[in-house]
Amino acid sequence: MRQEQSRTNRISSTRPGVWFGLGLTAVFMAAAGYAVFFLAPEERTMRAIQRIFYFHVTSAWTAFIAFFIVCIAGVLYLVRRRPQDDWLAVSSAEVGLAFTSVVLVTGPIWAKPVWGIWWTWDARLTSTFVLWLLFLAYLVLRTLVDDPERRAVVSAVYGIFAFLDVPLVYMSIRWWRTQHPQPVIAGGAGSGLNPQMRAVLFFCWFALTALMALLVHQRYRLEALRHQIATLRLLAEERTERHELRQ
Repeated sequence: MRQEQSRTNRISSTRPGVWFGLGLTAVFMAAAGYAVFFLAPEERTMRAIQRIFYFHVTSAWTAFIAFFIVCIAGVLYLVRRRPQDDWLAVSSAEVGLAFTSVVLVTGPIWAKPVWGIWWTWDARLTSTFVLWLLFLAYLVLRTLVDDPERRAVVSAVYGIFAFLDVPLVYMSIRWWRTQHPQPVIAGGAGSGLNPQMRAVLFFCWFALTALMALLVHQRYRLEALRHQIATLRLLAEERTERHELRQ
């Protein structure tokens, strides 16, 4: 009982490293914002609205990383059945879903002045929306299974399946003709970015990846704390039952 309490105290306490990570991530995000609005050159055709590209694209890439973690954590859980892998999977799924939501919000904001419409059901947009729905369903599915071990197994299998949409999203503009812009990174002949634009893009991705890692870490700590609380509650109930039997 005391051992569980000490573990809970360690998890619930905010370590100095967390504050350092939070401060460092804030610096990265501020620097990324400055680079986007003051260092990156303005695109000739779309002008200022094109600057949303730096957050739209990198949010998608960051979501892909988070969903890849869900897939790997799911595989690890099925192999070694450690609850920590399930905690990592659900933490990454929630953060990945948040970044995908950013993609789905910034995309129409960018599309309206450029395309003249908010949305079109082409391959890239539709597959991204399906990805959002798949991981929203992942979180809903977890609420429908009460047994922790069964919930973790079902979630692991589903998370691996849901991740299969990520390469489909990435390759959609290469496999099908879409209204979505063609890739500017590794897109073949004629593609590419101004070197300064490319540097800003990758720095934004670095900053968002740092933010993603921080959010996953904090969400993981919350999931671990929930587990500890459930364990303490179970131990308290068992102790109460033993005490009542003695009386």
